[in-house]
Amino acid sequence: MNIPSLIFYAVFVVPLVAFLIWLMRQDKRNAKTGLIVLAIMVIGGIVYMYWKTKGL
Repeated sequence: MNIPSLIFYAVFVVPLVAFLIWLMRQDKRNAKTGLIVLAIMVIGGIVYMYWKTKGL
């Protein structure tokens, strides 16, 4: 990973994911479902990024 990618993750992705986790934990009825969907989306996004950039 190059420096711009790390800066992007540090500035945008990590705070967004942290906020979404906090937000989904506020809903007591659907908290686990939301966290599972969020985890699948984050993992899917990372896999897609590596697939499109061929791991560069």
